[in-house]
This record gives sequence, structure tokens and C-alpha cells, in this order.
Amino acid sequence: MQWDTDQYKLFGRRTAMLAGGKLLLLSTLVGRMYYLQVLQADRYKTLAEENRMSMRLLPPPRGRILDRYGIPLAVNEQNYRVVIIPEQTKSVKETLLALGKVIGISSTESRRILREVKRKRSFVPVTVRENLTWEDVAQIEVNAPDLPGAMIDVGESRYYPDGYETAHILGYVAAVSEKDLTGDPLLELPGFRIGKSGIEKVHDLILRGTGGTSQVEVNAYGRVIRELNRQEGKPGAEIKLSIDIGLQKVAVERLGEESGAAVVIDIHTGDILAMASTPSYDPNAFNRGLSTKEWKSLIGNNRKPLNNKAISGQYAPGSTFKMIVALAALEKGVIGPEQKVFCSGHVELGTARFHCWKKRGHGAVDLVQAIQSSCDVYFYEIARRTGIERIASMARRFGFGSSLGLDISGERSGLIPDKGWKRAELGEGWHQGETLLAGIGQGYVLATPLQLAVMTARLANGGEAVRPHLTSSIQTDGTKVNKEIKAVKNIGVNSSHIELVRKAMNAVTNIPGGTAFRSRISDQRYAMAGKTGTAQVRRISKAEREVGVIKNKDLPWEQRDHASFVGFAPVDAPRYAVAVVVEHGGSGSKTAAPIARDILLEVQKRGAVSQPGQDQPMIDQPPIPERDA
Repeated sequence: MQWDTDQYKLFGRRTAMLAGGKLLLLSTLVGRMYYLQVLQADRYKTLAEENRMSMRLLPPPRGRILDRYGIPLAVNEQNYRVVIIPEQTKSVKETLLALGKVIGISSTESRRILREVKRKRSFVPVTVRENLTWEDVAQIEVNAPDLPGAMIDVGESRYYPDGYETAHILGYVAAVSEKDLTGDPLLELPGFRIGKSGIEKVHDLILRGTGGTSQVEVNAYGRVIRELNRQEGKPGAEIKLSIDIGLQKVAVERLGEESGAAVVIDIHTGDILAMASTPSYDPNAFNRGLSTKEWKSLIGNNRKPLNNKAISGQYAPGSTFKMIVALAALEKGVIGPEQKVFCSGHVELGTARFHCWKKRGHGAVDLVQAIQSSCDVYFYEIARRTGIERIASMARRFGFGSSLGLDISGERSGLIPDKGWKRAELGEGWHQGETLLAGIGQGYVLATPLQLAVMTARLANGGEAVRPHLTSSIQTDGTKVNKEIKAVKNIGVNSSHIELVRKAMNAVTNIPGGTAFRSRISDQRYAMAGKTGTAQVRRISKAEREVGVIKNKDLPWEQRDHASFVGFAPVDAPRYAVAVVVEHGGSGSKTAAPIARDILLEVQKRGAVSQPGQDQPMIDQPPIPERDA
């Protein structure tokens, strides 16, 4: 019996110990559950919600670009694209083969799509083709049962209604490259486009807008189940330009097949009303993606359609530079308004002979007559007396030799040489013969069409340092900010000298004997003043002069002279200035002057109509002369 009692006592102790252990474990478990479910409830609820919900960034609509009258120049339109969702097809390759029979898919495209499929998760759509036509969309929808995994998606794409006419101003948008990544999450969105040139590039940040967000419910694999909340982003700013698209079209049309540029500017405000460069290109092609053939065609064209010749083309200004030389000579006092220089057809400097464009010369001419007939000998002589330093100083006051600060990328500074420049750049001293060449706008002198237009504007407005611009206003969130027009300073040129030069420019177009007389505007309400220019791109040999200079039309295109014209109108109360440069166009009076005439006539008529932006017909003009200048 004693043994049974001891055995029961041992069993009781063990039972108590086990019960205590279980109680301890249960207490610990209850405590842990209380800690997790009560004390840490908010934290784990948040973690669970974050695992269940996902935030997606939404691209905002890109801001529109308008002309001065509110006509759209860059807009967004629906972009139909076909995508493939890999998890919804047994074989992506087979779907691509079937899809290729409907819309045609190249082997290069197929390789690109398959690479993206491998990089992305199976439920993420992969873009096959963007910018589908309505016919393509219809064909895909009709064949949908035979295209597992393929579907139509709708987005937005940049579109330029007048792409060819505005390409060099607006530029274009294209896909984000690796070097464009700045940390902005918008740049990492599939299909996102940014400005690559022109206004699109200069104002890219404000045109992008602010991205929106979409809160979606996803499963454990990251697949979207449903959208819980959406907050749209803010559209990009709306930008209004100074450009008149109607005038811009006229300028491009008048340049036609020529390789050249034309700039029209308001001489008082600096508004650029038209800035044409030809040949041009279609910026919409960059948005949809250029083919290899299209790209080679653009870069292989010797007339450089991708270059904005209006601001990046640098040309010898030729005789259009003679007004600058005349003003420098008048300021120094080396020539008077009525003082004459005799032109025999050439001048000699040492062993060198410098020829006038008119072989037998112009005889005795004063300043007005010299500009009217574009006498080279007169300007050789007054340039020699004035010196290159004073000519360079005057040129810089009129906007030559440096950037004008235009609100667009790609502007070049041209070149106004002087003794210091040649010593620094070429390590040589200046020669007097180089001063003579500068006197007729050749030699080292280079200018852009924009600079020629600004020079003309400053002549026409009496010497005010007007500066050109393209952006008129920017509107963001309903708030419109107009372009700030800074007070214009006077460039410090004697007003009577400017008036004399303007009188000479009037004689060029409106008095018989002027180099552009036959290209004048016959309606006196719109009469223009101007100056022709012809710049050689090759040296004419002594043998060629003896047998007679070969006509430009008989030379290969790249050896022909550049043609230019600058002018302002109306003569009595100037408001507009124009500059036209035609590469290898031959005679300034024959090629450039008629183009400038029609553009100046059009801008005046458009400025006079009560409904701005309405196209007006151009009046007929008499035939142009065969003379050079």
C-alpha cells in the first residue's frame, strides 16, 4: 500500500508540472496574440493593405502649343495601339505570326517584342505597334478569335497639324533615351515622350504637366483585380507663340523647292511672325518612329532638311551688309551723304584687283546711289577708309556676331571678324584686302537669316535694340503669363544716318535703276524698302573673267551664289521686317527679292484684316529683272 501511495504522489507532481508548462505556453501564446492583434493591430493592418493595394502613375496630357491667334500647332490625339499579354496566349511567337498576316510585322519588330516579353512579367502588356489606322484596328478586331493575347489599347499621341511648315519651330517629341533619365518617374513610363528639339524641347518641363495616380487592387502575383481610386494629373501648360501660321504657310510655300530660310519680325515688339526653313520634314514621323530608310533619306539629303537654316545657317550676307558699312563710314566721317566715289568696274590694292559686279562700272556715285545700284567699288573704298574695327563695332550694335538669345535651341552666332579675332583664331595679322571684302559682306563675315532680319528691324525702327522671341504667353492652371517685353534701348546710331540709309533702301525697290525695282510692291499702301544681296561661294578666276563669267544656272547647284534680300514695310510707317536667304539661288534680285516681296505683302494684308488668321490672296506683280546685286 505504501508503494501505491508513493506512486500516486509521483504521478501527481508530474501532472502538475505538465499542466503548469501548458499553462505557461498558453499564456505566452495568448500574450503574443494580444500583442499582435491588439497592440500592433494598426501596423499589421497597414502592411496588409499595402500588400493588397498598388499605386500606379498616370501620364498627364501634354500641353498644347498655339499660334498667335489660338490656332493649334501641337495637340494630342487618340493613339490606337495593339498589345500582347503573354499569359493569355500559349505561344507569343504564334500570335505574332498571325498578327503579322493582318498588319505586317517585320523580323526586327518581332525580335524587339520577344525581348520585351522576356524582360517583363507575363501579365504585363507589351506594345506591338502604335499609331494604328482605323482600318488596322478593324482588321485586328475582326480577327480577334485567331489572335489570342492580342488586344487594342487606346492612349494619346502628339500630333502636329501643320508639321511640315512648323517642324523647325516646334521641333518634335520622341521616346525617352537612357541619357534623358533624370529621376522623374514620368520618364520611366512605357511610351512616354519628351521634347527633343525646338519649342518642345525648350519648354519640355512645363509642357509635361504633373502625373496622376491610380490605386488598384492586386493579387499575390501583382495582377490587377480592380481599380479602387483614380486621381487625374494636371495637364501641361498651354503655350502661345508669336507665329502666324497663315503667314508661316505662305513663307514656306514661296520658298518652295529652294533650300533657304525666311524670317518676318515685328520691328517694335520683336514678335517673330514667321520663321521658315526649307526643305523641311514631318515631325510626326519622329513620334511614330522613323524607319531606317526614312532616317537615311533625311541625313543623306544635301539640302539638310533637319537644320533650321533661319537660326543655324551661317552665310556671307553679301550686299545686304552694305548698310552697316555705310553707317560705320558716316559715323567716322570718312564720307558725306553727297560725296561721290568713282566706279570704273574695279579697284586695285597692291597686286590684287577687286571687281564690281558691274563689269564697266557705275561711274561717280554717292551713298544713296551706291546702295540703290549696289556698287561694290564704292563700298571697297569707304571700307578701306573706315577700317575693320569700326565696321565690326557697328555690326555688333545691329545684332551680328553673337547669339540674339532666341527662345529656341540651335541658334548660332555668325561671325564678325576683326584684327583680334584673326590673331586669336588663325594666328595671323589682318590684311587690308580682307577689309575690302568685309565691305561687301564677304570674306570672313557670316550671318544668320535671323540676324539679317533683326538688323533690318533696327534700321526700320530708328535704331531701337529690339530682340526677337517666339513665345508670347504661357498658361498654367488657368493662369496666363504673357511674355515680358523689356524696355528697348537705343543702339546709339545717329538718327539722320539711319534715315539716309532707309532712303537708299527705298531707292533700291521704288526708283528705276534700283536692283529690286521690278520686284517692288506696286500698291503704295504696302510699298517696301529693301536691299538685295548676292554672295559668291567660290572664287572666280582671272581666266573666267576674261572669257566672261559663267552664269549661275550653268554651274552645279553647290557652286552657285547665295541669294539674299532684306526689307521692311510699309515705307512711310514701318512695322514689319523680313530677311530671305536662298542657298545657291544665284541673284538676290532675281530669286530672293520676289519671295520677300510676296511675304511682306501678305503680312501687311493679314495685319489689316479685321479677322486675324484669315488667309488673303496675294496681288499680281510685274516680272523680275535678270540683273545681279
